Amino acid sequence: MTRRNWKRVRATSTIEALRLCKEFALERHNLSVERIADRMGATHDSLYKWLATGRMPLISLPAFELACGCHFASDFLAATAGKLVIAIPTGRTGSTTSMVELNTGFAEALQMLNHFYDNPTHVNPADVIAALTSHMAEVAYHQANVAHCTAPELDFTS
Repeated sequence: MTRRNWKRVRATSTIEALRLCKEFALERHNLSVERIADRMGATHDSLYKWLATGRMPLISLPAFELACGCHFASDFLAATAGKLVIAIPTGRTGSTTSMVELNTGFAEALQMLNHFYDNPTHVNPADVIAALTSHMAEVAYHQANVAHCTAPELDFTS
């Protein structure tokens, strides 16, 4: 059995989004529905009902996704509202090299987009989407860095 590429999976309904979260938790973290419900502070009967109907209370969704270790349901809800969700990378500072890489990545994404619009049958749409998403994630990372400068965090090391 081949492993699922979880980075490419997108839900098409609320029920599918909740089930993807459950399957991710089982495959990656070996969590059963009972263990997920326990981590959420809910009963397994309630969780089974929510998974079957897709009618999980919104207040329970963050706890469910935290227990499962993924965000398929939140991503689906954002997509149905016409929003694009991009995970912001963390853990490194900006440099001249990263700015050049950002510019190069943007140029490559634009070139792929131009080729797609010129002749959509000869370009793989998944590759174009991946390039654009990668570029937007990089821009979002730098946006978050600049936002942190406007509201600096407290330094507890001194």
